[in-house]
Amino acid sequence: MKIENSADADNNSQFSILNSQLTNILFDIGPDFRQQMLRHRVDHLDAILITHAHRDHVGGLDDIRSFNYVQNRKMDIYLNAEARHAIERDYHYIFEPHQFPGLPEANLHTVDNSQFSIVNSQLVVTPICAMHKDLPILGYRVGEMAYITDANYIGPAEMEKLRGVRVLVVNALRKAKHFSHFSLPEALEVIAAVKPEQAYLTHISHEMGRHADVERTLPAGVHLAYDNLEVDI
Repeated sequence: MKIENSADADNNSQFSILNSQLTNILFDIGPDFRQQMLRHRVDHLDAILITHAHRDHVGGLDDIRSFNYVQNRKMDIYLNAEARHAIERDYHYIFEPHQFPGLPEANLHTVDNSQFSIVNSQLVVTPICAMHKDLPILGYRVGEMAYITDANYIGPAEMEKLRGVRVLVVNALRKAKHFSHFSLPEALEVIAAVKPEQAYLTHISHEMGRHADVERTLPAGVHLAYDNLEVDI
């Protein structure tokens, strides 16, 4: 399984996973989704897993139309009820009964806290329920890797779902405490509890400091994520 990381102009990372069965999935679909797919020469995309519907995480949704055309099918998108409501509201024209030719096409799959399989794939995903201030959001575990962003709280039962992961990606906005995102100390507490072999910090703001300076302060096995990062599991 290969994990690829890229980030948009707002320092909001997106990770995609390519496994040995050639199932390609994307976590979130930010505003520069099109440029990222072109840069990494992604020629097929099986599914998109949405953490939440803030625009920096779903602003590239219109550009799934290229994959609709090439793959001749609707895009399968997995998300919780809150994100589904927001997307159906903000992108209402995609879901209206009388379709205009050329619009994006998507199948929305509502996720709760139960495991699910990607359509037409053997890939099993475990959702991790978390909070982004007062907004319920989802992280995702795929095999030995888990991805969580924009969280500032993960309950004990959801933390248990992370036990045994080899690679953990988790948000760390800055060093100082924040009202809706993990700070660096809080993210390190999550990592210490999970004990992955490797951990990568994402959704980093400029307030964190310079990459090399921060890297020197991090525990062994913990790193700042960066554009074009690839991790093999």
